[in-house]
Amino acid sequence: MERTDLGNSRPGSDQRRALHRWIFAGRPGAAALAALALSGCAPEAKPRSTPAGSPAVAVSASPPEINLERFRSRSVGQSFSGKPWISHVTTADLDRDGRTDILACDDKLNAVVWLRQTAPGTFAESTLRDQLPAPVHAEVVDFDQDGDADVIVACMGQVFPNNDKIGALILLENDGKQGFSAHPLLEQVARVTDARAGDFDGDGRLDLAVAQFGYNQGEVRWMRNLGGNRFESQVLLSLPGAINVCIADFNGDRAPDIAALISQNYEEIYLFENSGFGTFTQKIIFGSTNEDYGSSGISVCDLNRDGRPDILYSNGDGFAYADPGKRPWHGVQWLENRGQGFFKYHRIGDMDGAYSPIAVDLENRGVMDVICVSGFNDWKNPRAASLVLFRNDGQQRFTRTVLAHQPIQMISVAAGDLDGSGRPSLVTGSFYAYPPFENMARLTLWTPPTP
Repeated sequence: MERTDLGNSRPGSDQRRALHRWIFAGRPGAAALAALALSGCAPEAKPRSTPAGSPAVAVSASPPEINLERFRSRSVGQSFSGKPWISHVTTADLDRDGRTDILACDDKLNAVVWLRQTAPGTFAESTLRDQLPAPVHAEVVDFDQDGDADVIVACMGQVFPNNDKIGALILLENDGKQGFSAHPLLEQVARVTDARAGDFDGDGRLDLAVAQFGYNQGEVRWMRNLGGNRFESQVLLSLPGAINVCIADFNGDRAPDIAALISQNYEEIYLFENSGFGTFTQKIIFGSTNEDYGSSGISVCDLNRDGRPDILYSNGDGFAYADPGKRPWHGVQWLENRGQGFFKYHRIGDMDGAYSPIAVDLENRGVMDVICVSGFNDWKNPRAASLVLFRNDGQQRFTRTVLAHQPIQMISVAAGDLDGSGRPSLVTGSFYAYPPFENMARLTLWTPPTP
């Protein structure tokens, strides 16, 4: 959502983009969404062709179905005052008691909070760690490989636009009894928005892939784990606007690769193919000619169940300067992994303000559906959709179903068994960045009705 006027933007880039530098900067909290997305404001959206020959974006003409009874919703966690700033939610069994818990990045508290599931559907919130500099992503992984769950926290340093080196990466190390000590792994760098763990050099230690949004300068890097919380960094890409990094063996050579979403003037997804020894070859696997495409997130899934990791991709941001409203290029798509590092673009469906796409087998039928929330939308319209299901017929043909109209301004969603039923529930987090400040919630639990 932060826009910069880049000297190395594409040929023909309109210099008026210098005026797009965050007219919302005076509105508290809006800039934290830069951890997830950038602006969207242009008349058309045509993806560049990729090695698989992506078609132009098609706009869905059919109206969505509406099913407001698909989930029961209720607020979970502590009560709030003012405008909640939840930038990320995730689910994990943090204490290894067999129940799925919720972790959230709360930028009002500058903390990662833990909602422990103490009984089916019952949660007790505590602060996992506070005094974190604008945390925007929490990754649960046994990073030190001692048998318990640690948490890697990406910190922007400041939620308002800033090009200073104020980002950080913090390891919250679990002592095995859910006591967490903080270890800075990276400090005084361009604002960090995401970090994921993988063994990139094959030495048995978990390394890190890191997205740094920055402002005028940003990076994608990987950090080689030297042991003892010591790291050696190698920059893979020097561009601002990195939102997410994802790790998977995308090309089938049994080495973990990195996919990175770059917003700003670029609106591209890069693939960094790993040799298996920590050397990477980069290529662009998606790019939009619409510099205001509004990239807002990627996630990895096997959508067509062919054994190859695909990429879900949402574009729905527009916070920087544009008024909320209909943008026909906003929506959800997937990059089908065709093998050997090649992908084919598919549009899943339209969705105003789309954020945080995830794949979930909601009905336990062996088919991956897609869930997405809406952050940037015309919330003065009571029929604006805040939570949407794209139901998969098993052949990757999707029916769009509106699940909720409120709470509004949700930017993160995660799934898990959050009520002990064995069926997927959802948890969403809201970040209130612009008026209207109504129909608000901090953290919302969405559970399926009892059969």
